[in-house]
Amino acid sequence: MPKRKRIQREHTEDWQTIKQYALWPEQAAYELLRPVVLFGDPAIGRAEETGEAKSTLDRKADAFEESGMVSLFATKPRKQSLDSARSLPPDMRQLIVDLRVELPSLSLREIAEICDVRCGRRPSHHSVQLVLASGPPPSITTRRFPLFNEATDPAQRRHNIVQLHSEGWSVSSIAEYLQTSRQTVYTTLKRWIDEGVWGLDDKSRARKGPRKITLEVMNEIRKLQENPLLGANRMHAALLQAGLNVNPRTCGRIMAKNRAMYGLEKPKAASKTKREMPFKASRRHEFWSIDVRYIEDHNLGFPEPVYVISILENFSRMLLASIISERQNLEAYLKVLFVALRNYGAPECIVTDGGGIFYAHRAMQIYEALGIHKERIDSGQPWQNYIEAHLYVMWNLENSLHNLHYVDSTLDSYDVFKTNERQFHIIGIMRRIGDYHLTKATTWADLQRAHAKFVRDYNTQVHWAFRERKDGRRSPQDVLRGVLARTYPDQVLDRILYATQFTRHLNKSGYIRFRDWRFYAEAGLAKKPVTVWIYTSTLKMEYQGNDLALYTVEWEEDNKHLKEISNPRLIQTRYQSPQLTLFELGPDDWLLFKKVPAYAPRKRRKRGAIIQLPLPELDSSIRAM
Repeated sequence: MPKRKRIQREHTEDWQTIKQYALWPEQAAYELLRPVVLFGDPAIGRAEETGEAKSTLDRKADAFEESGMVSLFATKPRKQSLDSARSLPPDMRQLIVDLRVELPSLSLREIAEICDVRCGRRPSHHSVQLVLASGPPPSITTRRFPLFNEATDPAQRRHNIVQLHSEGWSVSSIAEYLQTSRQTVYTTLKRWIDEGVWGLDDKSRARKGPRKITLEVMNEIRKLQENPLLGANRMHAALLQAGLNVNPRTCGRIMAKNRAMYGLEKPKAASKTKREMPFKASRRHEFWSIDVRYIEDHNLGFPEPVYVISILENFSRMLLASIISERQNLEAYLKVLFVALRNYGAPECIVTDGGGIFYAHRAMQIYEALGIHKERIDSGQPWQNYIEAHLYVMWNLENSLHNLHYVDSTLDSYDVFKTNERQFHIIGIMRRIGDYHLTKATTWADLQRAHAKFVRDYNTQVHWAFRERKDGRRSPQDVLRGVLARTYPDQVLDRILYATQFTRHLNKSGYIRFRDWRFYAEAGLAKKPVTVWIYTSTLKMEYQGNDLALYTVEWEEDNKHLKEISNPRLIQTRYQSPQLTLFELGPDDWLLFKKVPAYAPRKRRKRGAIIQLPLPELDSSIRAM
């Protein structure tokens, strides 16, 4: 075969020309790297000449220095794995196969962990998988350790747990292999750590101290049990008076044995008087129940309680409105009432207890103006108020926690127990599903969010009272279905509420002007509209239901102008001003309120005298037309 004639070309360093002369990709790759790896030229200069990325040149140069010319041919050098399945020693391969036979549910990574503990080398889980697929046959056919309950020696069966754990087995795998509970495995390992070998033997469960219940005590209970009216609590009290401290539940068990042995009479429960619910609703918005609840266990940093004022619709059991307030006053009550009136209309009747805020002159005027009938529950009968009888639960303290009795308002009756042998404690639904978050709140905003979550969850979750409805509606919100009561135009409501609610816009510094005074509300809500609530001696500003600030005001004799402002209270909110401050100011370092000059009267523009010019005379021909 004749030799190929080589073409003589002129030497050049131009990359585009060299790239055209290269016959093979590897030749072009070498010419690309030659100035960098041969002469040590910087990669940035070569990158500018050739148009390649500097990082690519650095990476290829490093590969050339490490592997030489091989790096020009191998696009992705393959690293030789030291942990391949074939490189594992025979004893480890046999161990992997035997472990899978012992417990087929062992994971690949757990098998690798056991190999690491027993052989001092941790294979890859991929290698474990290859060994299981093509490894040697298993060398064991029986269990190494018997089941936990089949072992006759207690110390040996606990030692088996320790042995497996020392080999790297997990607690779950040990429990599955020995067919016992994980708690047993945890307890055994803890006893091994604390006591060593002595912790493997069975522990005696015999009573360490002397028994309280002796034959003399049981005989004393039998004597007192001749009175058939004594219950377990009264028996406990009688024994305590005699110097014997016996638990009431223990008294109850001994009394039950005595009744079975001696045929004693069982004490009869007191008669239960059923009373019909006087405010049972037959239609939506027939009755609204309103009540105030105290929250004393909070983390807001002051000892005074906060109050929850709620309105419940009796037919659907839905919370129409509910707020958290610092005070139990008329202002807070009117606030939650106005929210319910605006959103759902006016009900036929409102039911409350004898609280003064519910019978204030201002509240009675609103009832009369909106045609709302006012009802009051009987004194000492809180069950007549749906929001108390429905949202509260009765717990008999002499029973255990699983004997919790619910006051089901669907029965429209309430069992009143007032005997000397039973005591009851009131626990509300709000306490069970909302108090956890309420007590965790450390700021007023967190408290409001926790309360809003409780209201949302209560209104939307499945309710026990509607479990038998045929239409499938199970939550209070679904039962109400958005039905409104008697609605009034906004103009009518504004006329009724005019002396209480106003709307103002904040300026760029977070102040409003009201009755010739400037009040600070929140700099983070500049140019936003806020609602001003004012009643008697309190002025409060809020934004979208969130309180911003409160002030104590004193009126002039005309009851129209503010005379003096005192006791400013700013509420911590989540609203932040985009303008950063140079330094923090305390409440005493700047003015929260200030008297401003009254508006100047408007100047009337003087108008010049207007003279009406006479109309031109019309001739007779035009007048005739």
